Amino acid sequence: MIAWLHRWQLSVWIGAMAAGGACGILAPATVPVLDALVAPSLVVLLFATFLAVPFGAIARAVRDGRFLAAVLVLNFVLIPVFVFAMSRFIAHDQVLLAGVLLVLLTPCIDYVIVFTRIAGGDAPRLLAVSPLLMLGQLALLPVYLRFMAGPEVLAAIDVGPFAVAFLVFIVLPLTLAALTQRAAVRLKAARAVERTMDAAMVPLLAFTLAVIIGAQIESVRMNVIAVLTVVPVFVAFLVGAPLLGILVARIFGQDTRAARAVVFSGTTRNSLVVLPLALTLPDSFALAPVVVVTQTLIELVGMTALLRIVPRLLPGPAAARL
Repeated sequence: MIAWLHRWQLSVWIGAMAAGGACGILAPATVPVLDALVAPSLVVLLFATFLAVPFGAIARAVRDGRFLAAVLVLNFVLIPVFVFAMSRFIAHDQVLLAGVLLVLLTPCIDYVIVFTRIAGGDAPRLLAVSPLLMLGQLALLPVYLRFMAGPEVLAAIDVGPFAVAFLVFIVLPLTLAALTQRAAVRLKAARAVERTMDAAMVPLLAFTLAVIIGAQIESVRMNVIAVLTVVPVFVAFLVGAPLLGILVARIFGQDTRAARAVVFSGTTRNSLVVLPLALTLPDSFALAPVVVVTQTLIELVGMTALLRIVPRLLPGPAAARL
Protein backbone atom coordinates (compact mmCIF):
# COMPACT_ATOMS: atom_id res chain seq x y z
CA MET A 1 0.00 0.00 0.00
CA ILE A 2 2.78 2.43 0.95
CA ALA A 3 4.67 1.61 -2.25
CA TRP A 4 1.51 2.28 -4.27
CA LEU A 5 0.98 5.62 -2.54
CA HIS A 6 4.52 6.72 -3.29
CA ARG A 7 4.25 5.62 -6.90
CA TRP A 8 1.04 7.55 -7.48
CA GLN A 9 1.59 10.30 -4.92
CA LEU A 10 0.82 13.22 -7.23
CA SER A 11 -2.49 11.65 -8.26
CA VAL A 12 -3.24 10.96 -4.59
CA TRP A 13 -2.66 14.62 -3.70
CA ILE A 14 -4.80 15.92 -6.54
CA GLY A 15 -7.54 13.46 -5.60
CA ALA A 16 -7.32 14.59 -1.98
CA MET A 17 -7.64 18.23 -3.03
CA ALA A 18 -10.66 17.39 -5.15
CA ALA A 19 -12.23 15.42 -2.31
CA GLY A 20 -11.61 18.22 0.16
CA GLY A 21 -13.05 20.79 -2.20
CA ALA A 22 -16.13 18.68 -2.85
CA CYS A 23 -16.61 18.16 0.86
CA GLY A 24 -16.32 21.89 1.58
CA ILE A 25 -18.84 22.81 -1.11
CA LEU A 26 -21.33 19.94 -0.89
CA ALA A 27 -21.23 19.48 2.88
CA PRO A 28 -20.78 22.96 4.38
CA ALA A 29 -21.51 21.62 7.86
CA THR A 30 -18.11 19.91 7.77
CA VAL A 31 -16.21 23.17 7.19
CA PRO A 32 -15.77 24.02 10.92
CA VAL A 33 -14.41 20.51 11.53
CA LEU A 34 -12.03 20.77 8.58
CA ASP A 35 -10.93 24.21 9.72
CA ALA A 36 -10.16 22.86 13.20
CA LEU A 37 -8.03 20.10 11.65
CA VAL A 38 -5.81 22.48 9.64
CA ALA A 39 -3.46 23.43 12.48
CA PRO A 40 -2.82 19.94 13.91
CA SER A 41 -2.43 18.40 10.46
CA LEU A 42 0.13 21.07 9.55
CA VAL A 43 2.08 20.45 12.74
CA VAL A 44 2.21 16.69 12.12
CA LEU A 45 3.12 17.16 8.45
CA LEU A 46 5.91 19.61 9.28
CA PHE A 47 7.17 17.29 12.03
CA ALA A 48 7.40 14.47 9.48
CA THR A 49 9.10 16.80 7.01
CA PHE A 50 11.64 18.12 9.49
CA LEU A 51 12.26 14.60 10.72
CA ALA A 52 13.69 13.86 7.27
CA VAL A 53 16.04 16.86 7.47
CA PRO A 54 19.59 15.57 8.04
CA PHE A 55 20.44 17.98 10.87
CA GLY A 56 23.92 16.52 11.15
CA ALA A 57 24.57 17.30 7.47
CA ILE A 58 23.64 20.98 7.65
CA ALA A 59 27.23 22.05 8.29
CA ARG A 60 28.38 20.10 5.24
CA ALA A 61 25.61 21.68 3.16
CA VAL A 62 26.71 25.15 4.24
CA ARG A 63 30.21 24.34 3.03
CA ASP A 64 28.75 23.50 -0.40
CA GLY A 65 29.13 27.16 -1.26
CA ARG A 66 27.99 27.12 -4.88
CA PHE A 67 24.74 25.25 -4.27
CA LEU A 68 23.92 27.30 -1.20
CA ALA A 69 24.70 30.53 -3.03
CA ALA A 70 22.54 29.51 -5.99
CA VAL A 71 19.55 28.72 -3.77
CA LEU A 72 19.92 31.88 -1.66
CA VAL A 73 20.48 34.24 -4.60
CA LEU A 74 17.52 32.78 -6.46
CA ASN A 75 15.09 32.85 -3.53
CA PHE A 76 16.13 36.03 -1.77
CA VAL A 77 17.39 38.26 -4.59
CA LEU A 78 16.01 37.36 -8.02
CA ILE A 79 12.63 35.95 -7.02
CA PRO A 80 11.77 39.02 -4.87
CA VAL A 81 12.65 41.32 -7.79
CA PHE A 82 10.47 39.20 -10.10
CA VAL A 83 7.61 39.14 -7.60
CA PHE A 84 7.83 42.90 -7.07
CA ALA A 85 7.53 43.49 -10.82
CA MET A 86 4.51 41.19 -11.18
CA SER A 87 2.82 42.48 -8.03
CA ARG A 88 2.55 45.98 -9.47
CA PHE A 89 -0.47 44.78 -11.46
CA ILE A 90 -2.42 44.35 -8.21
CA ALA A 91 -0.66 47.01 -6.13
CA HIS A 92 -3.88 49.05 -6.04
CA ASP A 93 -5.49 46.42 -3.78
CA GLN A 94 -3.52 46.09 -0.54
CA VAL A 95 -5.38 42.97 0.61
CA LEU A 96 -4.69 41.00 -2.57
CA LEU A 97 -1.16 42.38 -2.61
CA ALA A 98 -0.53 41.19 0.95
CA GLY A 99 -1.68 37.66 0.11
CA VAL A 100 0.38 37.48 -3.06
CA LEU A 101 3.53 38.77 -1.38
CA LEU A 102 3.15 36.52 1.66
CA VAL A 103 3.07 33.37 -0.43
CA LEU A 104 5.37 34.22 -3.35
CA LEU A 105 8.20 35.62 -1.24
CA THR A 106 8.54 32.48 0.90
CA PRO A 107 10.38 29.46 -0.56
CA CYS A 108 8.90 26.07 0.24
CA ILE A 109 10.54 23.89 2.89
CA ASP A 110 8.24 20.85 2.85
CA TYR A 111 6.72 19.23 -0.24
CA VAL A 112 9.35 20.82 -2.49
CA ILE A 113 11.55 17.94 -1.33
CA VAL A 114 9.09 15.43 -2.72
CA PHE A 115 8.73 17.25 -6.05
CA THR A 116 12.51 17.50 -6.36
CA ARG A 117 12.93 13.78 -5.76
CA ILE A 118 10.23 12.84 -8.29
CA ALA A 119 11.91 15.03 -10.91
CA GLY A 120 15.30 13.38 -10.35
CA GLY A 121 16.75 16.34 -8.44
CA ASP A 122 19.12 16.36 -5.49
CA ALA A 123 16.49 16.18 -2.74
CA PRO A 124 18.91 15.39 0.15
CA ARG A 125 20.98 18.48 -0.60
CA LEU A 126 17.86 20.64 -0.65
CA LEU A 127 16.70 19.05 2.59
CA ALA A 128 19.95 20.06 4.25
CA VAL A 129 19.55 23.75 3.37
CA SER A 130 15.83 23.89 4.22
CA PRO A 131 16.42 25.27 7.73
CA LEU A 132 18.48 28.08 6.24
CA LEU A 133 15.72 28.86 3.74
CA MET A 134 13.22 28.89 6.59
CA LEU A 135 15.28 31.26 8.71
CA GLY A 136 16.06 33.48 5.73
CA GLN A 137 12.43 34.00 4.81
CA LEU A 138 11.41 34.70 8.37
CA ALA A 139 14.10 37.37 8.66
CA LEU A 140 13.54 38.98 5.25
CA LEU A 141 9.77 38.77 4.81
CA PRO A 142 9.04 41.86 6.98
CA VAL A 143 11.65 43.81 4.99
CA TYR A 144 10.12 42.77 1.67
CA LEU A 145 6.59 43.53 2.84
CA ARG A 146 7.53 47.01 4.02
CA PHE A 147 9.26 47.84 0.75
CA MET A 148 6.78 46.23 -1.66
CA ALA A 149 3.47 46.81 0.13
CA GLY A 150 4.25 49.84 2.27
CA PRO A 151 4.22 50.46 6.01
CA GLU A 152 0.41 50.33 6.10
CA VAL A 153 0.31 46.62 5.27
CA LEU A 154 3.17 45.82 7.61
CA ALA A 155 1.48 47.81 10.38
CA ALA A 156 -1.70 45.75 9.92
CA ILE A 157 0.22 42.61 10.77
CA ASP A 158 0.07 41.77 14.45
CA VAL A 159 3.49 40.47 15.47
CA GLY A 160 2.01 38.50 18.37
CA PRO A 161 0.01 35.96 16.36
CA PHE A 162 2.88 35.66 13.90
CA ALA A 163 5.22 34.81 16.78
CA VAL A 164 2.73 32.22 18.08
CA ALA A 165 2.35 30.73 14.60
CA PHE A 166 6.13 30.57 14.26
CA LEU A 167 6.44 28.75 17.59
CA VAL A 168 3.60 26.32 16.85
CA PHE A 169 4.26 25.56 13.19
CA ILE A 170 8.04 25.87 13.03
CA VAL A 171 9.77 25.72 16.41
CA LEU A 172 7.59 22.96 17.90
CA PRO A 173 7.81 20.41 15.04
CA LEU A 174 11.44 21.30 14.35
CA THR A 175 12.40 20.76 17.99
CA LEU A 176 10.45 17.50 18.20
CA ALA A 177 12.12 16.29 15.01
CA ALA A 178 15.61 17.10 16.31
CA LEU A 179 14.93 15.37 19.63
CA THR A 180 13.49 12.33 17.86
CA GLN A 181 16.55 12.07 15.61
CA ARG A 182 18.83 12.22 18.63
CA ALA A 183 16.79 9.65 20.54
CA ALA A 184 16.74 7.31 17.52
CA VAL A 185 20.43 6.64 18.05
CA ARG A 186 19.57 4.62 21.18
CA LEU A 187 15.81 4.04 21.33
CA LYS A 188 13.88 1.63 19.12
CA ALA A 189 10.68 3.58 19.74
CA ALA A 190 12.22 6.73 18.26
CA ARG A 191 13.47 4.79 15.25
CA ALA A 192 9.96 3.40 14.81
CA VAL A 193 8.60 6.95 14.83
CA GLU A 194 11.10 7.90 12.10
CA ARG A 195 10.07 4.93 9.94
CA THR A 196 6.37 5.59 10.50
CA MET A 197 6.58 9.28 9.66
CA ASP A 198 8.62 8.57 6.54
CA ALA A 199 6.11 6.00 5.35
CA ALA A 200 3.20 8.31 6.16
CA MET A 201 4.44 11.39 4.25
CA VAL A 202 2.20 10.90 1.22
CA PRO A 203 -1.06 10.29 3.14
CA LEU A 204 -0.15 13.05 5.62
CA LEU A 205 0.28 15.60 2.84
CA ALA A 206 -2.88 14.33 1.13
CA PHE A 207 -4.88 14.71 4.35
CA THR A 208 -3.43 18.18 5.00
CA LEU A 209 -4.26 19.36 1.47
CA ALA A 210 -7.77 17.93 1.76
CA VAL A 211 -8.58 19.73 5.02
CA ILE A 212 -7.02 23.01 3.85
CA ILE A 213 -8.91 23.03 0.56
CA GLY A 214 -12.10 21.84 2.25
CA ALA A 215 -11.88 24.58 4.87
CA GLN A 216 -11.13 27.36 2.37
CA ILE A 217 -12.82 26.37 -0.91
CA GLU A 218 -16.08 28.10 -0.06
CA SER A 219 -14.19 31.34 0.53
CA VAL A 220 -12.55 30.93 -2.87
CA ARG A 221 -15.92 30.31 -4.51
CA MET A 222 -17.53 33.30 -2.79
CA ASN A 223 -14.65 35.56 -3.84
CA VAL A 224 -14.16 34.23 -7.33
CA ILE A 225 -13.81 37.70 -8.89
CA ALA A 226 -10.95 38.62 -6.59
CA VAL A 227 -9.40 35.18 -7.10
CA LEU A 228 -9.46 35.61 -10.86
CA THR A 229 -7.51 38.84 -10.42
CA VAL A 230 -4.53 37.06 -8.89
CA VAL A 231 -4.58 33.93 -11.06
CA PRO A 232 -2.51 35.53 -13.89
CA VAL A 233 0.15 36.54 -11.36
CA PHE A 234 0.47 33.00 -10.03
CA VAL A 235 0.52 31.48 -13.52
CA ALA A 236 3.19 33.96 -14.62
CA PHE A 237 5.24 33.01 -11.57
CA LEU A 238 5.05 29.31 -12.49
CA VAL A 239 6.41 30.19 -15.94
CA GLY A 240 9.09 32.69 -14.93
CA ALA A 241 10.48 31.16 -11.73
CA PRO A 242 11.73 27.90 -13.34
CA LEU A 243 13.51 29.90 -16.06
CA LEU A 244 15.22 32.01 -13.41
CA GLY A 245 16.16 28.82 -11.59
CA ILE A 246 17.75 27.32 -14.69
CA LEU A 247 19.67 30.54 -15.31
CA VAL A 248 20.99 30.67 -11.74
CA ALA A 249 21.91 26.97 -11.74
CA ARG A 250 23.98 27.45 -14.89
CA ILE A 251 25.67 30.59 -13.57
CA PHE A 252 26.71 28.72 -10.43
CA GLY A 253 27.81 25.64 -12.36
CA GLN A 254 25.41 23.11 -10.84
CA ASP A 255 25.20 19.55 -12.11
CA THR A 256 21.88 18.23 -13.40
CA ARG A 257 20.53 16.92 -10.11
CA ALA A 258 21.51 20.05 -8.20
CA ALA A 259 20.13 22.29 -10.96
CA ARG A 260 16.75 20.59 -10.76
CA ALA A 261 16.76 21.11 -6.99
CA VAL A 262 17.52 24.81 -7.49
CA VAL A 263 14.65 25.15 -9.98
CA PHE A 264 12.08 23.54 -7.69
CA SER A 265 13.33 25.53 -4.71
CA GLY A 266 12.70 28.77 -6.57
CA THR A 267 9.35 27.68 -8.00
CA THR A 268 7.59 25.95 -5.09
CA ARG A 269 6.27 28.31 -2.43
CA ASN A 270 5.68 27.89 1.29
CA SER A 271 1.89 28.05 1.24
CA LEU A 272 1.32 25.39 3.92
CA VAL A 273 3.38 27.40 6.41
CA VAL A 274 2.22 30.84 5.25
CA LEU A 275 -1.49 29.99 5.40
CA PRO A 276 -1.71 29.92 9.21
CA LEU A 277 0.19 33.19 9.26
CA ALA A 278 -2.27 34.71 6.77
CA LEU A 279 -5.13 33.51 8.95
CA THR A 280 -3.79 35.66 11.81
CA LEU A 281 -4.26 38.87 9.82
CA PRO A 282 -7.04 41.32 10.84
CA ASP A 283 -10.56 40.91 9.45
CA SER A 284 -9.87 43.66 6.91
CA PHE A 285 -7.39 41.23 5.29
CA ALA A 286 -9.84 38.33 5.18
CA LEU A 287 -9.12 37.71 1.49
CA ALA A 288 -5.40 37.14 2.07
CA PRO A 289 -5.82 33.46 3.12
CA VAL A 290 -8.04 32.94 0.06
CA VAL A 291 -5.22 34.26 -2.11
CA VAL A 292 -2.79 31.84 -0.46
CA VAL A 293 -5.15 28.88 -1.01
CA THR A 294 -5.58 29.93 -4.64
CA GLN A 295 -1.81 29.88 -5.10
CA THR A 296 -1.68 26.39 -3.60
CA LEU A 297 -4.28 25.12 -6.06
CA ILE A 298 -2.51 26.65 -9.07
CA GLU A 299 0.92 25.54 -7.92
CA LEU A 300 -0.02 21.90 -7.37
CA VAL A 301 -1.69 21.73 -10.76
CA GLY A 302 1.36 23.40 -12.32
CA MET A 303 3.66 20.88 -10.67
CA THR A 304 2.12 18.10 -12.74
CA ALA A 305 3.47 19.87 -15.81
CA LEU A 306 6.81 20.96 -14.31
CA LEU A 307 7.61 17.43 -13.16
CA ARG A 308 7.73 16.53 -16.84
CA ILE A 309 9.09 19.79 -18.28
CA VAL A 310 12.04 20.39 -15.93
CA PRO A 311 13.74 17.01 -16.62
CA ARG A 312 13.47 17.77 -20.34
CA LEU A 313 14.96 21.25 -19.93
CA LEU A 314 17.69 19.83 -17.68
CA PRO A 315 18.29 16.33 -19.11
CA GLY A 316 20.21 13.82 -17.07
CA PRO A 317 19.19 11.10 -14.62
CA ALA A 318 15.70 9.69 -15.11
CA ALA A 319 12.96 11.18 -13.02
CA ALA A 320 11.03 8.96 -10.63
CA ARG A 321 7.93 7.44 -12.15
CA LEU A 322 4.72 9.06 -10.97
